[in-house]
Amino acid sequence: MTTNEVLKILDFLNQKKLLTIEQYDELKAKTFTNFAEAEKQIRRRVLISDEDWTQAKALFFGMEYANLSGKVINAEILNILPQDLAENYRIVIFHKEAKNIEVGLTDPSSLKAMEAVNFLARKNGYLAKFFIISEDSYRSAIKQYETLGEEVGAALDTAEAIFAPKDQNLDDEDGKGFSEVIKSAPVSKIVSVVLRHAIEGRASDIHIEPVGNQSKIRYRIDGQLHTTIVLPIYVHSALVSRIKVMANLKIDETRIPQDGRIRIKIHNKDVDFRISTIPLMGQEKVVMRILETPDKAPTFEELGFMGDHAKRVAEAIEKPNGMFLVTGPTGSGKSTTLFAALSVLNKEDVNITTLEDPVEYYVPGVNQSQVRPEVGFTFATGLRALLRQDPNIIMVGEIRDNETAELSIHAGLTGHFVLSTLHTNDALGAIPRMFDMHIEPFLLASTLNVVIAQRLVRKICDKCKEEEKLPANIFEKVTKDLDKIPANAFYGGAKQGVYKFFHGKGCAQCNDTGYKGRIAIVETIDITKTMKDIIAKGFDRSLVEVELAKQNFITMDQDGLIKTLAGLTSIEEVLRVSKE
Repeated sequence: MTTNEVLKILDFLNQKKLLTIEQYDELKAKTFTNFAEAEKQIRRRVLISDEDWTQAKALFFGMEYANLSGKVINAEILNILPQDLAENYRIVIFHKEAKNIEVGLTDPSSLKAMEAVNFLARKNGYLAKFFIISEDSYRSAIKQYETLGEEVGAALDTAEAIFAPKDQNLDDEDGKGFSEVIKSAPVSKIVSVVLRHAIEGRASDIHIEPVGNQSKIRYRIDGQLHTTIVLPIYVHSALVSRIKVMANLKIDETRIPQDGRIRIKIHNKDVDFRISTIPLMGQEKVVMRILETPDKAPTFEELGFMGDHAKRVAEAIEKPNGMFLVTGPTGSGKSTTLFAALSVLNKEDVNITTLEDPVEYYVPGVNQSQVRPEVGFTFATGLRALLRQDPNIIMVGEIRDNETAELSIHAGLTGHFVLSTLHTNDALGAIPRMFDMHIEPFLLASTLNVVIAQRLVRKICDKCKEEEKLPANIFEKVTKDLDKIPANAFYGGAKQGVYKFFHGKGCAQCNDTGYKGRIAIVETIDITKTMKDIIAKGFDRSLVEVELAKQNFITMDQDGLIKTLAGLTSIEEVLRVSKE
């Protein structure tokens, strides 16, 4: 592998300002034996999106790059290459003009993939041109072979013969046992298709619930539940039982809730599903939480920490000891914020240990433990054990009781850096909540470094974002609130007095919702020396207000309004979350 080949990649990354001068010089001086080694070393040092890296690969391999995300491919063109071959070799045909076909492949070094396409092309008189595409592009294209309804419908036609009529007993008379029925091809196919489409649709949860004479499947995408498909009720029990088998749960126990876990490989990536079943009237409901660890940790800016928020968080992370506290309700992104913090702190010279319930993100190099209250392994008992493990940094998934709070505070006082979460409505509420847990004010004052509160709002889709005109009454209310924000607290191109608002029109890329992805609206309190004194003396709210004014403190709602001006989210979203 020549230096010139790597230099092309480094020059490209440098032009896009993805490399520092130091990183460029360091990587330029290295010698790599193959592309995989170069990729590993570069991506370990440089924060780079998959699309940018795919473009860099195109330069290295001397091929053209194509972005298929959101591109609608004609079914006739797509089906030139059978779906099983497309999935096996991770290639797609996305354009055809006369006898010329354009082929996207994720692995440009795969000679077998190229041979398969060339064989097909020769057989049909086509001339193939190859392009490099990213994993996102590949997934966007491959899911266009069949819709969810078509795939499930095909399996359902077979299932009907097995399960209908509705009053038929699943332990049928021909001697086929219940276990044989739930392993039957149509049920397995329906479950696997539902799981795969959930991943492709960026869902965080899957709900399978009985509603009257139907089994409804809903996906939670960007915090909102959407009915995806409705099946006949006669397959519901078999679907639930199939999921129970996959999660090693008791299929004959339908009277009590059960919890389990499934790990399967989807698109060459291991994905965990946390399973929860609960008995309803006559049937069971299943909810599956998708725990998909991203290829790389998000940065604080990508999560929504900008302006003064980013500065406070960066300063707090650098402190050698104390407590980094994140608050908010369930589903507000607290675990993801801690994941981002751990990834920044994760270095060779420190020992990081965690206690979590459950382990949602796997971080290489971090010692992660799952609490198990049923055997006495709680946050409190686990934290005692962790302190004997010579830790530098401790992450406690949640402070739930007085004992865990007290142990966490003492860990912060004895030279450890502690990260944890707490359920409160806002950042200020965290301090009285700790007092309620019988934490002495002077101990809390000595330990706290920063308190963060956050909620998640949906991001406007970049592909269909446009300016919108607000109704007069809402515009008047919003601008009054914006005028109260300190001028130097604005960021991201937003300015006081210049008020433009945006929304998503809806397109194929965002399934006509106008939104794609989520971002946090946050508030951060820097526990300065003055704030420590206020906490130690009982937390006088009038003194707190004076200190917060000096910090240019803005509330979550105000942060959300700034993000609307920056074009990141819509007024509708901020108002929806603030009502919650």
